[in-house]
Amino acid sequence: MADQQQQQGQQQQGQQQGQMQYPKNNNKSDLYNMKYEIANELGVPLKQGYNGDLTSKQSGYVGGYMVKRMIEQVERQMSGQQQQ
Repeated sequence: MADQQQQQGQQQQGQQQGQMQYPKNNNKSDLYNMKYEIANELGVPLKQGYNGDLTSKQSGYVGGYMVKRMIEQVERQMSGQQQQ
């Protein structure tokens, strides 16, 4: 419990200092666009609407790459590089 409170305090302190405010510029439509872009890159047949025909592996693959790309964006922001 104390660890959780300490983490929350650190997050709030970082936000007050202008750090780690991700997803600052990513709204819901940006994440949807990223999802479809990544699915296309990976060859996963993701379509708008119902996607119950996808396997768990395919869905997880897309989600995993989304997380990977978001982490890379945050790392670039933290290192002071321009966001692509």
